[in-house]
Amino acid sequence: MARKSSVERAIEATGGFKAASKNIVVQYQNMDRRMDDILQQIRNDVLSRGVNEADIAKVDVYIKPEEHKVFYVINEEINGSIDF
Repeated sequence: MARKSSVERAIEATGGFKAASKNIVVQYQNMDRRMDDILQQIRNDVLSRGVNEADIAKVDVYIKPEEHKVFYVINEEINGSIDF
C-alpha cells in the first residue's frame, strides 16, 4: 500500500477547500445578498411551514435575481420561494 504524500496528509489535517470558510455573495443590479442570509431565510420559511428541521436532508436552491426570487426544494418534494 502506498504511503500518503505530505500534501494529502496536510489537506486532511487542515481540511482544505471543503473545510475552508466561504463567503458567497450574489450581486444583481444594486442588490447584494449573502448566501448565508439566503439559506437562513429558507430555513425560517421551511420551519414556519411545519417541517421538522431534523427531517431536512437535502436543500436545492435556485436564485433568479431578475425575478427577485429565490426558489428552493427540500428533500426533492417540498417547494417554496423567498424574496431576493
